[in-house]
Amino acid sequence: MNVKLALRYLLHFATDSEMLERLQRETFDYFIDEKNCKNGLIADKTAEGSPSSIAVIGLAINVYIVGVERGYMSRSEAVERILQTFRFLHSSRQGPEPDATGYKGFYYHFLDMQTGRRMWESELSTIDTAILIAGVLTASYYFTLDSEGEQELRRLATELYERVDWDWARNGGVTITHGWKPETGFYYQRWDTGYSEAHILYILALGSPTHPISEAAYQEWISSFEWKEVYDTGYLYAGPLFIHQMSQLWLDFRGIHDRINKKFGIDYFENSCRAVQVHYRYALKNPLKFKWYGRYVWGLTASDGPGPATYNVNRVERVFYDYIARGAPYGPDDGTVSPWVSITALPFAPKIVLKTVRMATAVINLLINEHRGFQASFNATFPERRDNPFGWLSPWQFGLNDGPVVVMIENYRSGLTWKIFKQCPAIIAGLRKAGFTGGWLDGN
Repeated sequence: MNVKLALRYLLHFATDSEMLERLQRETFDYFIDEKNCKNGLIADKTAEGSPSSIAVIGLAINVYIVGVERGYMSRSEAVERILQTFRFLHSSRQGPEPDATGYKGFYYHFLDMQTGRRMWESELSTIDTAILIAGVLTASYYFTLDSEGEQELRRLATELYERVDWDWARNGGVTITHGWKPETGFYYQRWDTGYSEAHILYILALGSPTHPISEAAYQEWISSFEWKEVYDTGYLYAGPLFIHQMSQLWLDFRGIHDRINKKFGIDYFENSCRAVQVHYRYALKNPLKFKWYGRYVWGLTASDGPGPATYNVNRVERVFYDYIARGAPYGPDDGTVSPWVSITALPFAPKIVLKTVRMATAVINLLINEHRGFQASFNATFPERRDNPFGWLSPWQFGLNDGPVVVMIENYRSGLTWKIFKQCPAIIAGLRKAGFTGGWLDGN
């Protein structure tokens, strides 16, 4: 890394607040530009012909709420946009047919942007539906006025949540399956192996007033968590950094404990703080000697990549991956860094992240990014882009990256989504059924 260049731009913005405001505002525009104005669906990514992602729709709902709070859009415009989406989701075909939009209250992972029907023979996704419903519930407890539009929004939100048959998704087992396809039935994979992003899924399923699952499902899942010591840091391990963040877009885990994290003496928020420190220290150590890794370039996660390809780079054979869940410190790691996932770590390590944001915004974006917000990922070690100091650049932006950037910046600034989500009785019920106690949950 050119340290002098990095230091030169560390003061590019007068204040951290100005820097975050600009980044948040620019990233917000993804959800304006990539929306189908006829049905409210949001594109998965900026590639031509991209389908809609059901998880990105859920994130968009939260992003619009941030937009209202920050003055990026009016309350009435946000209500109109969200209502359009809710009306479409509520009225779209729910059934076992392979070209439906969803079934049993769940939705297919990818939907045609125009028709809203299933794309790419994708699965009926339990985790992506959970992310959608998290956004739906956030809207229902934010838009609480007695206007006709906000009343309809709340009614539809309630019906969308209550028709999700979480119990069906167990397929007779204890834990929840990853998904279902009309051609082949349920996936054999379940949310029962290791620490993952499934907290939001299980809390919603436990708290459901219509189709709840039993406490045993959650207990079986958390029993699989693995405690590891890395760089003298102990934490519940998961390699990709997004796992330590996704559920905490909504769930404020500060000061509340379940059976497992009480055993180890930390809450899940502190666990994420430790995971960020591990990723940061891994980049400083840079054991595989990738270009640019260091103080301002870190954060491995599930992301696009330059592969599949194998090249000899400076007498070292390097294997490069396409889309894969990259992680630290045990990999896989091919030199692909995702700046967005370091930004969404803001609440967990603000001192480190603010310096990273300043560097990434001032240097990386000014040099390479012609899009709004942050580059999705880049790989400076990949040899086919010698004309660019950052090597391979992801050609697209992704709603699944940009949504968390907007929401987590706001959680850092005001705790907005955390505060809204705490107002939902179903979430409180789900947390209590999962065995959470202490902190704000007990009124402390």
